[in-house]
Amino acid sequence: MNEKYMNLAIKESLKAYKKNEVPVGCVIVKNGKVIAKSHNLKEKHKCVTAHAELLAIKKSTKKLHNWRLNDCEIYVTLQPCPMCSSAIKQSRIKKIYYALENDYNQLSNQILGETDINKKVLIEKNILRKQYLKIIQNFFKNKRK
Repeated sequence: MNEKYMNLAIKESLKAYKKNEVPVGCVIVKNGKVIAKSHNLKEKHKCVTAHAELLAIKKSTKKLHNWRLNDCEIYVTLQPCPMCSSAIKQSRIKKIYYALENDYNQLSNQILGETDINKKVLIEKNILRKQYLKIIQNFFKNKRK
C-alpha cells in the first residue's frame, strides 16, 4: 500500500521536473483515501514556501475544513526540510513516508520528535528510493550541464 501512494508522489515530482522545479512530490492520505497531491512550485510562484508538502497541507486543510490533519499520513519523495517538518508536526499528521533522505536529516528528525506538547511523528523511509533517486539525480545532472 505504501508503494501505491509513493508512486503517486513520484508522479507529482515528475510534474515539478517538467516545470524545471526541484522534483519533489507529495501526497496526503486519510483513511486510505488521497485527499491532496502537490509538487514543488517555488520557481513558478517565486515563493520560498511553495514546497510540495506545504502546498499539499494547504489543500488538505481546505478539503477537511480543519487545520488539524489528525489520522493523515504524508508521502513525500524527499525527506522534508525543517520548515516542512515543522508544518507537518504542527498540522498533527501522524506519519511521514519518504523515498530519499537529504542533508536536513538530523534537524528534521529533531523537529519531528516528541515534545511535552506534541507526539512524535512516525517516519518510514526509503520507499521506492531507487526510482526516485534516478529522477532527482537526472534533474541536477541536467542543471549542471
